[in-house]
Amino acid sequence: MSDQLPRHVLTILAVSDLQAAADFYSRSFRWPISVETPVYVEFSLPDNMRLGLYQRHGFAKNTGVVPNEVPVGSTSSTELYFYVDDVVAVLQTVTAAGARVLSLPLIRPWGDFAAYVTDPDGNVVVLASTSL
Repeated sequence: MSDQLPRHVLTILAVSDLQAAADFYSRSFRWPISVETPVYVEFSLPDNMRLGLYQRHGFAKNTGVVPNEVPVGSTSSTELYFYVDDVVAVLQTVTAAGARVLSLPLIRPWGDFAAYVTDPDGNVVVLASTSL
């Protein structure tokens, strides 16, 4: 009997403007692109993790449903939580790439030093470290 537990996680976000989203994540984190098609871009992250960006209409071809767009100025109900070595430095980089700051870095009740931003589609991105 084979192991039925997932071996890794591929997180995929539906986006309105694939090129803008891919540019944002490329400029923000400098991850290599491992897959690139007209409707999908995938980044290779450390530790065998991956992040995919799917153009909304391409996503709908697979599911039969077009994912909701987040209204401009709003945020999604999910978050990408990234541990980084230097929260302040990465915050400057993602802001320069177009992130909207939701919350400056603070020590959170669970102990992480974390800042909250949104990507161009309103997806919440957290930049965190376990120590200052």
